[in-house]
Amino acid sequence: MLATINSYKDLLVWRASVELAVDCYSATKAFPTSEAYGMTSQIRRSATSIAANIAEGHGRESTGSFVQFLRVAQGSLKELETHLILSGRVGLMREVEATKLLEQTDEIGRMVRSMIRSLQQKS
Repeated sequence: MLATINSYKDLLVWRASVELAVDCYSATKAFPTSEAYGMTSQIRRSATSIAANIAEGHGRESTGSFVQFLRVAQGSLKELETHLILSGRVGLMREVEATKLLEQTDEIGRMVRSMIRSLQQKS
């Protein structure tokens, strides 16, 4: 039986994106204060943008608009991945922590791509 989607909060991809953002906030707490307006801000902003764009797109009146917002979420996801890779490589974050977060981004990326394909097939 399929679950009824009444709100963006019912979407598994939105829930996973919120969890990723929370994990990114936790991971960046240990960053040096000199990175407050640099990598810390960039990671947090791009991570929150993913869930926010999914929510905003779901609230739009058309499937086409939703798909466009999902594509924006994909862009934010790729931006976040780049920041996480850099953070690991320059020593702001332990490689194991970066790897865990990157695994989450991979899963969310698959979910977003699947949702886009499904919505496009319906229209």
